[in-house]
Amino acid sequence: MARSRARDHDEKRDAILHQAAISFARDGYDRASMAQLAGECGVSKALLYHYYASKEMLLFDIVRSHLSDLVEAVKEADDASLVPDLRLEALVTALLDAYRDADAEHKVQLGAMRLLPETQQEELKALERQLVTIVADAVRAIDPAFFQGSGLVKPVTMSLFGMVNWAYMWFREGGAISRADYARLATRLLVGGVRDLRS
Repeated sequence: MARSRARDHDEKRDAILHQAAISFARDGYDRASMAQLAGECGVSKALLYHYYASKEMLLFDIVRSHLSDLVEAVKEADDASLVPDLRLEALVTALLDAYRDADAEHKVQLGAMRLLPETQQEELKALERQLVTIVADAVRAIDPAFFQGSGLVKPVTMSLFGMVNWAYMWFREGGAISRADYARLATRLLVGGVRDLRS
């Protein structure tokens, strides 16, 4: 008879993923060992291997879970019935909220994903493309006539991701600006820039 999954299986796995992401972000993927990760996660090496057969699979699941959370967040926040500025601001706010307590996962995604095998990278890049497509649709809605045939939707969208993706380097909770404030600022900078280009 197959062993049933423990009720706290997903919680334990999530805790392992988060602590491993902190270790990878702090020390680098190459320098971390499964024994070290087990110790930092507060589990035995055997239990860690029960969840993940290799460090590579652990890295893959960290990035996959993080990107899946981001995609889900923007899907839930996207509302094409809103005026374009507010629609885009809602997406940026959702992204910044999804990054809360996920600085390590985000740093691992940006820095270590390239170390995975090509097939795994492709699966993760598909999630990244899904995320970019949702935001790009909202960017295009700012001024559809301007973006039509201009080739600028992708550069403008990726510029927005540049503002959002690297905020973890300087943003501090309780600092001079909140996540909502920064979402509004980034959106206004982008929208104002697009309208300036049009004029």
